[in-house]
Amino acid sequence: MGHAASVVIPPQETKQEDDDSQQGVDYTLNIPDECLAHVFHYLKPGDRKPCSLVCKRWYHAEGQSRRRLSLDARAEIVPAIPSLFRRFNYVSRLALRGNRRTIGINDDGLLLIGIHCKNLKNLKLRSCREITDVGMSRFAQLCGSLKKFSCGSCTFGTPGINAITTHCKSLEELTVKRLRSAGEVPSEPVGPGAGNLKRICLKELYYGQFFVPLIAGSKKLQTLKLSKCSGDWDTLLDIITQHVTSLVEVLLERLHVSDKGLLAVSKLASLEILHLAKTPECSNIGLAAIANGCRKLRKLHLDGWRTNRIGDEGLIEIARKCLYLKELVLIGVNPTITSLSMLASNCHVLERLALCGSATIGDAELSCIAAKCYSLKKLCIKGCPVSDQGMESLISGCPMLVKVKVKRCRGVTSEGADLLRANKGSLDVSLDTITSTSLNGLSTQASSSVPRGSSISSAGKSTLSKAKLTLIAGGSFLACAFLKLSNGS
Repeated sequence: MGHAASVVIPPQETKQEDDDSQQGVDYTLNIPDECLAHVFHYLKPGDRKPCSLVCKRWYHAEGQSRRRLSLDARAEIVPAIPSLFRRFNYVSRLALRGNRRTIGINDDGLLLIGIHCKNLKNLKLRSCREITDVGMSRFAQLCGSLKKFSCGSCTFGTPGINAITTHCKSLEELTVKRLRSAGEVPSEPVGPGAGNLKRICLKELYYGQFFVPLIAGSKKLQTLKLSKCSGDWDTLLDIITQHVTSLVEVLLERLHVSDKGLLAVSKLASLEILHLAKTPECSNIGLAAIANGCRKLRKLHLDGWRTNRIGDEGLIEIARKCLYLKELVLIGVNPTITSLSMLASNCHVLERLALCGSATIGDAELSCIAAKCYSLKKLCIKGCPVSDQGMESLISGCPMLVKVKVKRCRGVTSEGADLLRANKGSLDVSLDTITSTSLNGLSTQASSSVPRGSSISSAGKSTLSKAKLTLIAGGSFLACAFLKLSNGS
């Protein structure tokens, strides 16, 4: 009476299992190869490698089940390419990563990949400096079914990109970063090819304007990301938006673009996501044009670079006309309670809000957010002059709030975070507080889990050892930092 029921294994079954374990019975022999390969899909790369060494069958099944492959693209692997892809003959995603210190794979190696990797759909090239325009052309003619192509820090030029866009009729995504030969004037612009591209990302290109024919000719384009590309993008964006009207997402980062360029972007009535980062010539006028033309905007990320050219005036226009806004990120922008109140009142579906590096975001503004943002689920505040008083206002406000993240706000203490947790049990509160404590000239950053009363001194090794034990017991992330520091002293 009162004892839990137990399961008794019959002696015959136990004896049979013991005999099987002694004889080394392999129960996986009863599993079909297709099922075994399916099991390998759930393993991480670090687990797949040792499993492939168990036996020849597992070696073969692991190769057949692999869809992704990343290779150190040295010249030494070229002779092994045919046998490599006989084993991994179902690979559809391939990454070739070169190294500046060694000679990398060349045109012949890329040609062998095109011949033997017959299921290739996604190719990523990084620092493959021995591949030329000729090699890219020969490869593209063999891999017409390629859907995604990405290259970075390569030395082929616009003719190589043209070969990809021309011969790969199914290409949907193109990413070009730091094209080294683009430091010289390109020999030809990049044409639209088949015109089936849906996503284009260009980053750190000296002659980004040579890609405008490609962008303007991609009638199905939905996502355009431009970062650190030289050129007069006011004029170029006007040309692009005259030909492409299907854009849903646009990112403009560190470009020579002004309100005139934003006026061109405002023609995109279907635009839902806009990232505008570190473009000092853009102001409230351009943002107001975006609000007037892009009424379907759902996500808006603004990095004002602390220029104070974007503020209340532009944000008020967003609040008035972009009523479907769900996510708003403001970095280096100084809104006041006037624009925040209107955003909270008009944008009823606003779920995610991030305020970073804003000198005007204080307790009053945080109280306004708490009182009016009924749908808010995630809130991030970083480097703003808020305090525990402002955090306390979240207790009675934002009924849908599930996560709060506070970083580098000197006025917010662990006590304020604990009070918020205590009153909203289901709320995930993440707090990183900046302390004035310094150790050997290094400032330290503590989390809210640091135990109270723990003293840290740089007087000697014994004190540091005590501090390490205290911090480890409290579960603090600072333990690793102090461990390294004490070992180096």
